[in-house]
Amino acid sequence: MKKEISFVVNGNEVSLRVSPDEKLLDVLRDTLGITSPKYGCGKGECGACTVLLNGKTVRSCIMLAVEADQCEIVTLEGFQKNGLTDIQKTFLKHNAFQCGFCAPGFILSTDELLRENPEPDEEEIREALAGNLCRCTGYKNIIEAVEEMVENRKKGAKR
Repeated sequence: MKKEISFVVNGNEVSLRVSPDEKLLDVLRDTLGITSPKYGCGKGECGACTVLLNGKTVRSCIMLAVEADQCEIVTLEGFQKNGLTDIQKTFLKHNAFQCGFCAPGFILSTDELLRENPEPDEEEIREALAGNLCRCTGYKNIIEAVEEMVENRKKGAKR
């Protein structure tokens, strides 16, 4: 039996009927055509399916769509709807990604980290990003990009 749910995704209100066992990732990709969250491991371990749910990162491959009822969801498409963000620009500057499969998870996790902790140290950065796997570049450039953003924000705050 399908259940009617409503949520806001990337600023747009959505109402639809979903099966009780339908995953949020499947609704986003297959029903709504949002492609940035990817199917990776299907177990919530790789971060490729990461979205923001009420401002917190969640793994949409293990979350039921019915759990998103009355929530606000932001995917990478909504995160960058006004063009590339400072996070994305800095990641690009540091060549943090090759294939880009992991980019949504790292970018949205970085956003959450910097909103909650504007001046994280390297250990805190690594811990916040630990749920995201990159198979192409390793993590050095990703960590350096986040560290640069932290330093730039510190300099900006001192002006």
